[in-house]
Amino acid sequence: MTDDFERTTSRWGRWTMLAGLVISLAGPVYLMFGAGLWPGFGLVAQAWLAVAAVFGVIWFVEPISYYPMLGPAATYQAFMIGNIANKLLPSAVAAQQAIGAKQGTRKAEIAAVVAITGAAAVHLVSLLVFVGLLGTWLVSVLPAGVQEVFGYVVPAIFGPVLVQSAMTARHLRTVVISVLCGLIGVFVLVQLAPATSTFAMALCVLAAVALCLVFRPKAEKSESDERAEVSA
Repeated sequence: MTDDFERTTSRWGRWTMLAGLVISLAGPVYLMFGAGLWPGFGLVAQAWLAVAAVFGVIWFVEPISYYPMLGPAATYQAFMIGNIANKLLPSAVAAQQAIGAKQGTRKAEIAAVVAITGAAAVHLVSLLVFVGLLGTWLVSVLPAGVQEVFGYVVPAIFGPVLVQSAMTARHLRTVVISVLCGLIGVFVLVQLAPATSTFAMALCVLAAVALCLVFRPKAEKSESDERAEVSA
């Protein structure tokens, strides 16, 4: 039974992910080739490199780190739905803890599947009711002073993300270097050379990584050298 479940999960999981990929790319492909909005290979490559420079490492880290906690079936679900770290993973872990399921077991995997299904259902129903049906009405009845706050939504979202990233960083110098590189990119590089705006983020990320490696304390450098010698 276990082998059949895993084979079925792997087969339908792969096909479902491929179907989701095709559907998500259908709109951009139509706009580029069907509607004649192709911006040119250069801009597309620059946009991809900018995204890859920032999030490329996540493409490998997230599946490896989430799989032991979710299992194969829930992992397919999570990457199809999205918002893993801030919605699906906490739901799965809370469900596992509630029933005393040890991560890595079949019981924990089933708990993660049910929890993710419930989280996704609640999310969709909330969007349907409070955004799809009542969204315009709710906005219209809000006081004007509250509506003015909507202009600060983007800073309110990215601010906590920046604080969370800083709190999880192991070293203060990494945070300082990253923030300085970002500020220089936005207020210096882009202002002096607007043509670099499409790949300025990628340059800032690469510069931050390089500077963090250069300014590592000697103790960390020696430890990394020793590990390299041992592995060799």
